[in-house]
Amino acid sequence: MNMEIIQYGSADKRLSKILQRSFDVDERICKKVKKIISAVKQKKDRAVIEYTRQFDHFKLTDENRMVTGDYFIQCLDKVDAGIVSIIKEAKQNITTYHMNQVQETWEKEFDHGVRLGQKITPLAKAGIYIPGGRAFYPSSLLMNIIPAQIAGVGEIIVVTPPAHFFEKPLLGATLGILGIEKVYMAGGAQAIAALAFGTETIPKVDKIVGPGNIFVSLAKREVFGYVDIDMIAGPSEVVVLAEDIANPGWVALDLLSQSEHRTGFESSILVTDSFDFAKEVNKALDTFLKDSPYEAIVRKILDDYGAIIIVDSIGQGIDVVNMIAPEHLEIIVRNEKAVLEKIRNAGAIFVGEYSSEPVGDYWAGPNHVLPTGGTARFFSPLGVYDFFKRSSLIYYTKEALLKTAEKINTFALEEDLFFHGKAVLKRFEDLNR
Repeated sequence: MNMEIIQYGSADKRLSKILQRSFDVDERICKKVKKIISAVKQKKDRAVIEYTRQFDHFKLTDENRMVTGDYFIQCLDKVDAGIVSIIKEAKQNITTYHMNQVQETWEKEFDHGVRLGQKITPLAKAGIYIPGGRAFYPSSLLMNIIPAQIAGVGEIIVVTPPAHFFEKPLLGATLGILGIEKVYMAGGAQAIAALAFGTETIPKVDKIVGPGNIFVSLAKREVFGYVDIDMIAGPSEVVVLAEDIANPGWVALDLLSQSEHRTGFESSILVTDSFDFAKEVNKALDTFLKDSPYEAIVRKILDDYGAIIIVDSIGQGIDVVNMIAPEHLEIIVRNEKAVLEKIRNAGAIFVGEYSSEPVGDYWAGPNHVLPTGGTARFFSPLGVYDFFKRSSLIYYTKEALLKTAEKINTFALEEDLFFHGKAVLKRFEDLNR
């Protein structure tokens, strides 16, 4: 047996552990991050160079701290043509989907000639963070950069740890496919600080997106307010809501697909109304795990944060899903439409047994940068809309002002804001002379 099978009424303690899971942040790490940010604000490039030497064991120079498009073209020649073709096709799928998210300025006319609306403006500069080590995924590059490009962001500033960058020609090739012209060599909290406040080399941006380790996540949290950020991403999670019509082997593999990120905090949960089906999934988990090179760590992750929850009905299962608010939700039931209508909280929803979660990670087109840790209750997937600003438009006519000035003045005086009311009332009085 790999995951504990729990009746819903007895699952409170297990669910509480899963819902409260997070990186156990040592206060010393928080202090280090704040120190790094402060140093970059004050010393700019000098601090970035020093921290890169200290943490990445890489010496930045005038020649290597920024890499341009020629290098990306060289990388394209080094990477297998088959994977280049696949990335290009995935890029097209992601572009096609995200084109539907484009927003436009609008205005509407109301009584007395009043016009109200909203002006949509792309951000001037967006920073894209590319993590190093095992966390680098070409698919994440596509998901972070394509929406910014579609939104019409004026300048896209890419940063990444240098040692990792030069070891991974696929990274450079993917940037070439995306048409990126330059990338700055900086990683970790120092890169986030450089994007937030600017240095002599790295431009200050308006928004920072992209995954990273705990130092990156904490740095993003620290600079939020000076710049916008996408979200504070936590460990990955999947919930499968299934009836016994589902293929237990397929469900088992979808559950395992989340655990193999191997941070130690991933969560894989099956919610079903069939105890027999639950046992079949558990049996399949054991079979597949024996073929994994990461069997020991994945088993521990499933033991810590995995669960099979037996519910009395799919309706009760929907309640469980909405409480968990998962990053990924798979629905494999007889009446998909009825269930889907009642789902309120989920980052991405995969409907039917052929809509495996990795289809969304790599290929279908919707963004895989998703809210984690229950934040799907109030956050949405990354999209084109994240790279727009919205400004209200207000056109008031003389007639409209005369009709409402005294009411506005009364409202302002109620809030003890004399000149708010006077600014409107003076116009009213002058116009009525």
